[in-house]
Amino acid sequence: MAPLKLNSKNLSQISAAGEAQVKVPTYQRDGAVKEGIVHIGVGGFHRAHLAVYIDQLMQKHGITDYAICGVGLQPFDAAMRDVLRSQDHLYTVIERSAQGSSAHVIGSINSYLFAPDDREAVIAKMAHPDTHIVSLTITESGYYYNENTHELQNEHPDIQFDLDPANKKAPRTTFGFLYAALERRHQQGLKPFTVMSCDNMQKNGSISRHMLESFARLRNPEIAKWITEQGAFPNAMVDRITPQTSATDKTALADDFDIEDAWPVVTEPFMQWVIEDQFSDGRPPLDKVGVQVVKNVHDVEQFEKYKLRLLNGSHSALGYPGQLAGFKYVHQVMEDPLFRRFMWQMMQEEIKPLLPEIPAFNIDEYCNTLIERFSNPTIMDQLPRICLNASGKIPQFIMPSIAEAIWVTGPFRRLCFSTAAWFCYINGVDDSGKTFEVDDPMREELQAKARAGGTNPAALLSIKSLFGDDLRGDKRFIQEITTAMEDITRDGIMKTLPKYID
Repeated sequence: MAPLKLNSKNLSQISAAGEAQVKVPTYQRDGAVKEGIVHIGVGGFHRAHLAVYIDQLMQKHGITDYAICGVGLQPFDAAMRDVLRSQDHLYTVIERSAQGSSAHVIGSINSYLFAPDDREAVIAKMAHPDTHIVSLTITESGYYYNENTHELQNEHPDIQFDLDPANKKAPRTTFGFLYAALERRHQQGLKPFTVMSCDNMQKNGSISRHMLESFARLRNPEIAKWITEQGAFPNAMVDRITPQTSATDKTALADDFDIEDAWPVVTEPFMQWVIEDQFSDGRPPLDKVGVQVVKNVHDVEQFEKYKLRLLNGSHSALGYPGQLAGFKYVHQVMEDPLFRRFMWQMMQEEIKPLLPEIPAFNIDEYCNTLIERFSNPTIMDQLPRICLNASGKIPQFIMPSIAEAIWVTGPFRRLCFSTAAWFCYINGVDDSGKTFEVDDPMREELQAKARAGGTNPAALLSIKSLFGDDLRGDKRFIQEITTAMEDITRDGIMKTLPKYID
């Protein structure tokens, strides 16, 4: 039997076909629901995260006011537009674990607008009274946020284009669209919609607010004041491993579940979302489907610190040495008993003691969950994905733990080994002499410093945008990382690693 093409007409057959049952939406869609959320940046993570939570609200709780209208701003978004339209905006989420796979057709995305086709339609949709939230997964570059000054990159050509009143009906950037729609809502006497960042970055709500208010002040101080006083930009912590979909994933979906889906999403069973309860025009009851809705940004930051230090920090700590050792996938690194013990001991002995206590949160259970997630052999999460853009990750994920350990004279040998592995990784040559691509916006500067320094970390540590004086001036840290770099360079990762395991 040929697989069934995913569309509304075939949903009942898809549910009944195949040996493994597929969950499909049984709620009404299209004109029977209101599109309360407009989402910019419909990629894999959005379709595995926010859209899944909204699907659960619609399916389990009959929520009809918060269906999603997807929006694509970039030319490459035309591919997503075409796939979703051909499938009545349905798609499949494939959850994979060592226990097996499951498939679930998601119906919460009700429509899709491609901005280059009709920019006015996007502005009108955001300005519509039914729209209560505009959510974002636009990656860090989409915020035009200057990491050094913490201000809007208002000299960027795209921002300059959108600041020109002559272009107000045809914006290019997310902030150009947000401003145009909010200006229209202000004129119509409506509340501002909530701007809800779902991007995996610290203070995502605060950054969204500051960038949009900065943009609005340059356009119209009155609108900026209204946004400041009445707008809402909740901070959030999001988490779900979502690798890029491959041709093999599509074939497996057809073979295992009899579904022909041009762009399914592959992910893990685990997902988490902690969000600040700050909304300007109402919100869906997200807590009914497992979202942790907390009082303020401080509560978000406590959870975020756990994620950044334990999940992201551990990911980095297995990524760079793992690639140097010749591994290809995250789960392969975790299958090695030495790496597995190293990871657990780093979490328990070096990171955990530095973290704040969160009431009713079991940190050991969280660590066990992370080990299980990293060990999932079915996700096939590639190490190069973990390793890319290290200059933006290591200062957030590893260095804060090292800095705190310096302050309290705590143990940090494994954290130093992980940093030393990154310093060696920068050269782009693994322990067997095989070259690999270093994907980092600071690659040229990093590699020049790495070549100049050899096994001496001083050259790399001199990059002030990445490392503070507290690191450069600490003798214990310098000695530890120097020793690790010398050992890795001379003996390789796998011969050095046992020195860091008790």
